[in-house]
Amino acid sequence: MSTENLPQSPEQPARKPRVAVVFGGRSSEHGISVVTAGAVLKAIDRTKYDVLPIGITADGRWALTADEPERMAITDRRTPRVEELAESHEGGVVLPVDPANREVVYSEPGSVPKALGEVDVVFPVLHGPYGEDGTLQGLLELSGVPYVGSGVLASAVGQDKEYMKRVFTSFGLKVGPYVVIRPREWAQDESAARKKIVDFAGEHGWPLFVKPARAGSSIGITKVDDLSGLDEAIAEAQSHDPKILIEAAVRGREIECGVLEFEDGPRASVPAEIPPPDAHAYYDFEAKYIDSTPGVVPAPLTEEQTAEVRRLAVEAFEAASCEGLVRADFFLAEDGEFVINEINTMPGFTPISMYPQMWQATGISYPELVDRLVQAALRRSTGLR
Repeated sequence: MSTENLPQSPEQPARKPRVAVVFGGRSSEHGISVVTAGAVLKAIDRTKYDVLPIGITADGRWALTADEPERMAITDRRTPRVEELAESHEGGVVLPVDPANREVVYSEPGSVPKALGEVDVVFPVLHGPYGEDGTLQGLLELSGVPYVGSGVLASAVGQDKEYMKRVFTSFGLKVGPYVVIRPREWAQDESAARKKIVDFAGEHGWPLFVKPARAGSSIGITKVDDLSGLDEAIAEAQSHDPKILIEAAVRGREIECGVLEFEDGPRASVPAEIPPPDAHAYYDFEAKYIDSTPGVVPAPLTEEQTAEVRRLAVEAFEAASCEGLVRADFFLAEDGEFVINEINTMPGFTPISMYPQMWQATGISYPELVDRLVQAALRRSTGLR
């Protein structure tokens, strides 16, 4: 029978890819993650993508939040919280764990669960443990949902400063002197663990930087000028992470470089220099986010130095098997060599953060940067790759 005279059903318009921006989290970097999410929500192209903001509270509840980026800014030197943005203090968002089903569900006690629609890609702007460290990435792999940024291994390596440095050393990248104190060492013999640090200072000199091994945004870090400040610095670092890292000071200039995944592989931005902040002992959390100490973009380096740090940044990206984006932090030591300090697999992404500033100077605007990251995630499958 001919069908040419039968009424034809109208074609359904193509659905826009749905991006879930996930932010907040259980780490001490919760507030900065919320600020980052506000910037991403403001910049993402709403004509191209549907957007679903999902906040994770400090106690780990996944909350449906208002899509109001103007409320996600630092005000009166205070960072915002997911709890202030949540549409309910009891309801929760649940991601599927079935790769054949990408539908997100929202439920409240005593109410029928409500389907929020399918999610095509997750943009996780969480910083620190329980989000940037491979834990969320593992959940998304199980769910079969593509996501922005590095996978499980690279995220875990990028979060743990000890193993990051071990990976870099194995690939021939130069790192500064450091020593690690694990929680078992400290629990079994505090005196021996403290002596290990004092002996390290005797070999490499003061000052030392005492850090949580698995934290970011310079939270929990103390610059220690002599033995009198050591115990307080250890306690501060351990309040964020029972495993701590002690680094010798590297005399030189602080240089940062952004790496972004393009269709043909990773490329590096022009580098930036972080000058010593006037009102701070070093480039700490307050200097970065509260007082917004400006970096110098592009960094005043020679052509050879610029080419070298860009090469090393891509090398670090590849060494840790990163994907999507990375900010690589270096010291240009007094002997003229670049020493890699660390990488950040989900760097600060506020408009004043160095990563977007470096790409802006390289010719990629903030909205385009967000779009490129989402597109890279959509091109990439989950699973082994």
